[in-house]
Amino acid sequence: MNEHERTPGDRAVEMYLDLLRVRMPEEDYERLLTVVDPVLRAIHEQGEQGMPTADFPLDGPGTQGLPQEIRDEAALVIATAVTGRLDNEVVVLDIEETGPVRVVTDATTASDPARLTEIADYIRARHRETEELRGIAEASGLPTDF
Repeated sequence: MNEHERTPGDRAVEMYLDLLRVRMPEEDYERLLTVVDPVLRAIHEQGEQGMPTADFPLDGPGTQGLPQEIRDEAALVIATAVTGRLDNEVVVLDIEETGPVRVVTDATTASDPARLTEIADYIRARHRETEELRGIAEASGLPTDF
């Protein structure tokens, strides 16, 4: 990719990864790259078609045993790629129905209790909907592992 094809998000990701390379032990940094590289490629490939709509879970088979700090940094790298911003933060919301939920958001939202409450309410509603759908699927004899 030449300099004219790069987006501000690409430059922000490079800058953030450079900071992490200096700050993290080499082994942890390499583990981080194995998690974020496929996602960054997918985001880049979708560049001409708009942002991908899929979630990028950080709890798949490739991340088992990965320390939470590396998962959080991976989430921040991905958020930087999506937003082009370096002010993203990981916020832990305590959701009664599910337990703690980690959310990546911008610094302004992270410091706004009202916005964090709205996000937590949205997560609660999604959880209730998922459980309702799971119950319907179970009653219908359909798979419930969604």
